[in-house]
Amino acid sequence: RSTLMKSTTPDQKSDIYQRVTAKLLADLEKGQLTWRKPWNSEHMAGKVRRPLRWNQVPYSGINTLVLWATAADKGYQSPYWMTFHQALELKANVRKGEKGEQVVYADKMVREEQTPEGETDLRQIPFLKTYTVFNADQIEGLPASYYPVAETQTPPAMERDAKLETFFSQTKAEIVRGKSAAYYSQSDRIEMPPLDSFETIQDYYAVLSHELCHWTKHPTRLNRDLGRKRYGDEGYAKEELVAELGACFLGADLGFEPMPELQHAAYLQSWLEVLQNDKRFIFTAASHAQKAVEYLHGLQGP
Repeated sequence: RSTLMKSTTPDQKSDIYQRVTAKLLADLEKGQLTWRKPWNSEHMAGKVRRPLRWNQVPYSGINTLVLWATAADKGYQSPYWMTFHQALELKANVRKGEKGEQVVYADKMVREEQTPEGETDLRQIPFLKTYTVFNADQIEGLPASYYPVAETQTPPAMERDAKLETFFSQTKAEIVRGKSAAYYSQSDRIEMPPLDSFETIQDYYAVLSHELCHWTKHPTRLNRDLGRKRYGDEGYAKEELVAELGACFLGADLGFEPMPELQHAAYLQSWLEVLQNDKRFIFTAASHAQKAVEYLHGLQGP
């Protein structure tokens, strides 16, 4: 890996935050949610899924958002991404003139420092590495499995999905159904409207996944505190963005669209303000969302 990655200087690190955040801000200002483009792109082959490395391992966190957006913008149908050298190892080659996409890798370096008492202390310093990957659609000669064929999509019936029901029930979250609105309450339970109040079963599971991501913030779980003091403040907007991204990640993992678009109109302005005030927060939000989804997966049985 060290031969494919390069460490970033402080200025380069700021550039990464700036570049990714600027892209998201530009889309939000147009009313577009960058991380939702795969669901809105008719050209995407088959169901939406996480971007995948050459070896089937999915990307996570901020890299999921970056590669989803790039695939939608460029019209790539394959979910697979790899470095120039990984393509060569597969006896394939990147087409001449193709431009890759930068992804990031968080690492830590260990530095020795002297304490005031004259002792040596080891300090871990986090930093980012970057490397460039290409989509399989930019590469010639890969095995056919890297070029998926579009599947025929059929609208889901308005009936519960046994696989998804099992996933949500195994979290052991207290879910109270039949309420007038969907929300995660301070009493540590999720309240959900009746199933027949949703247009599709996908919408139902999407809203439930959003609230379940909120559920993971509880002090006995991930203990996520983003500074919310009252409804609608910056801390509230930050937590809503985390739950939004978490629902998108979970939707890709389990195979349902994360939430109806109309649900987001009220959040766009608050998300814009949060990202304008803190260029790094989209990285933080994606990391929190990834941890939330991993936590929910971790609650599943063998």
